[in-house]
Amino acid sequence: MEPMNIQEIVLRKLKMRMKNPFTTSFGTQQDRYFYLIEAIDDQNRSGWGESVSGEFPMYSPETVETTRHLLEDVLIPLLKETPISHPDEVNTLFKDIRGNEMAKASIEGAIWDLYAKQKGISLSEALGGERKQIEVGISLGIQENIEELLKQVDHYVQEGYKRIKIKIQPGQDVEVMRAVRKAFPNTELMADANSAYTLEDIDTLAQLDEFNLMMIEQPLAHDDIIDHAELQAKIETPVCLDESIHSLEDVKKAFRLGSCKVINLKIGRVGGLTESKKIHDFCLENNIALWCGGMLEAGVGRAHNIAITSLPGFNLPGDTAASSRYWEEDIIDPEVTVTDGYIQLTDEPGIGYEVNLDKVAKYTIEEKRIYLK
Repeated sequence: MEPMNIQEIVLRKLKMRMKNPFTTSFGTQQDRYFYLIEAIDDQNRSGWGESVSGEFPMYSPETVETTRHLLEDVLIPLLKETPISHPDEVNTLFKDIRGNEMAKASIEGAIWDLYAKQKGISLSEALGGERKQIEVGISLGIQENIEELLKQVDHYVQEGYKRIKIKIQPGQDVEVMRAVRKAFPNTELMADANSAYTLEDIDTLAQLDEFNLMMIEQPLAHDDIIDHAELQAKIETPVCLDESIHSLEDVKKAFRLGSCKVINLKIGRVGGLTESKKIHDFCLENNIALWCGGMLEAGVGRAHNIAITSLPGFNLPGDTAASSRYWEEDIIDPEVTVTDGYIQLTDEPGIGYEVNLDKVAKYTIEEKRIYLK
């Protein structure tokens, strides 16, 4: 197999302001800092990846700054020492580096995009995707009042989104979901708790059964699969694991324990597209419901989510909403659009979207070039 001949990695730190604040049980975010990774080969082709770690270690122990450190001081030096011929080799190359899945995924994503462009195929095809369109849902943060939440739900139902995810937390849970279900009796709904509860809250969580939810996402501790198994045995609503899943091995253990009925896969959280493929294959083989979660990505990360969701085992609508849901302008052309709850895939090589360098420059606050050759 021919080497990919990666010559240079460009790290750009961007700051983009979201159209509206996004509130979860972790807190409220509006400014998003992230790294845009560009991998350039000897033919001057560029592959693009995007980091998803936050400014602070709330959702994950990783941060924007730890991503920079890992990329500059650990991961890129490994790539410099060991030239690769296929993106799957990156997963093996990084296996002895513990944790830091989001940093690994950011550069691995750029290499996958570059590989697909070298082969002249879409990233979806390179990954084994089959769908030409994907179903998508929407994720709504915690609102100041139920009236505002119902207004937002109505807006996105009218836009055709296939599923509405409602963020909940103690004190803003059962009555919130009751109001939404009453107003939207036939809409596919799910609740996302972002680890805000404990087993002491089983009685509260059991009350959600009456609303016929698709699932409740990560109700208990971010690193737990034991208590979730106990919870799932006592409630009818399917439990979905998010923060607890960092690898195929985590999925296998959760499956054996009965910790959940649904898996939310986030490319960054599991260390990249290669690990995502492995998780997908296991879920497909074992009839585990699977969907792709979102991390408030800009266009490049959004494009990677679209590509992985084209694989046949992703059987529930994901979180990949339109670019305009979050950004006044995105950094890709064209922007991601949703029509009647669907995103159409293209056959263009790589991620299928052009990175707009003028817009990237507008939001870039730091830039560093690292030469591998």
